[in-house]
Amino acid sequence: MKLRVVGAKLLLLLVVGAVRAPRCTHPPRCTDPPRRYTADWPSLDSRPLPAWFDEAKFGVFVHWGVFSVPAWGSEWFWWHWKGEKLPQYESFMKENYPPNFTYGDFGPRFTARFFHPDSWANLFEAAGAKYVVLTTKHHEGFTNWPSPVSWNWNSEDLGPHRDLVGELGTAVRSRNIRYGLYHSLLEWFHPLYLRDKKNGFKTQHFVRAKTMPELYDLVSRYKPDLIWSDGEWECPDTYWNSTNFLAWLYNDSPVKDVVVVNDRWGQNCSCRHGGYYNCQDKFKPETLPDHKWEMCTSIDKLSWGYRRNMAMADIASESRIISELIQTVSLGGNYLLNIGPTKDGLIVPIFQERLLAVGKWLSINGEAIYASKPWRVQSEKNTTSVWYTLKGSAVYAIFLHWPEDGILSLKSPITTSTTEVTMLGIEKYLKWSPNPGKGLLVYLPQLPPSALPTEFAWAVKLTGVE
Repeated sequence: MKLRVVGAKLLLLLVVGAVRAPRCTHPPRCTDPPRRYTADWPSLDSRPLPAWFDEAKFGVFVHWGVFSVPAWGSEWFWWHWKGEKLPQYESFMKENYPPNFTYGDFGPRFTARFFHPDSWANLFEAAGAKYVVLTTKHHEGFTNWPSPVSWNWNSEDLGPHRDLVGELGTAVRSRNIRYGLYHSLLEWFHPLYLRDKKNGFKTQHFVRAKTMPELYDLVSRYKPDLIWSDGEWECPDTYWNSTNFLAWLYNDSPVKDVVVVNDRWGQNCSCRHGGYYNCQDKFKPETLPDHKWEMCTSIDKLSWGYRRNMAMADIASESRIISELIQTVSLGGNYLLNIGPTKDGLIVPIFQERLLAVGKWLSINGEAIYASKPWRVQSEKNTTSVWYTLKGSAVYAIFLHWPEDGILSLKSPITTSTTEVTMLGIEKYLKWSPNPGKGLLVYLPQLPPSALPTEFAWAVKLTGVE
């Protein structure tokens, strides 16, 4: 009997020991269980932004879809033609296409015949981009991947007969570029969306049958580093089930530790909820925001998609693009620069030229941009237009205009006995002296313009300053 009692006690001890949490035998390796986020904005907004996004600073946006076939007006062609019935779009169709031609008839003409993802990726790498965002689906509803809920209106069934999202993702990631996916929540003319709209968005037929299945499929299939949501403006986030999706994304998805999202998850979310803020297209704050943000803009100032009627006056200049990049980063933002490829998958030379100009500038001055932080002073609005960034203990003063006397006046840095000044792209130290008012005067190298590191916007590196 005693043996049985002892045996029973021993068995009980073994069972209890088995269910207790194991002791940590290697404390440095022990971590708390990962935090779980709940499907509400206070919880979701508290998630720290993965560090890679703030360090990246510069990305390339790609708007590509069936709208690249008419390639006229903008990527909103279908809406302007059939939604608003604008006369110029109706005239364009009458003059260029046969009677009864529908928007769906453009689908087979979206061929991507000359789409070579490695060529695109090489260009983006040469541009200095650290992330690329591709339209997986715009408001027209055509998907650039074989979506299981977009039958015969996707790039596998129609047009290219290829998985465009997957092919580009493989190419950019092989170059250590992060991959982001743009996705429109709404579709202008989808019958289920129109039914929900008619019901005052009290029903969610479209969300359950189309939007959410596609988002879950995109994440599971391609494991994006970033989800660039759009098409949210007609409905609150409760219609889209945004918080439920984001809770899954942050807690249980295959990219829960690295994925970044923007703020377009409902008509009440812009500049308020989500990951980083877009606020609005081409958002450009005047002062330093208290939340991570991104400026998205386009080389073609009038369209995001490719336009055959694009004119040279519509193209942003190299100096404008680089100036916007500098100002955005100085104010703590990321700069996402858009191009629109042709229906064949070509990136026209003027877009390539602009991207390569950014890459050339970054090859010299990237030290002042990538992984930098805003300094205590962001800018000095004077004749040279100076913008500051900070990395480690080094302060970078990026000036947009070369001073006529060759002397750069900086009012904000406080010099010390260890202050040293260099210009990125030039090996020698630069001479400097205290500014009679405050700050310092930097004596720039006396070189002909052709010998300067870049054609415009030069970066001075200051160490030993406060």
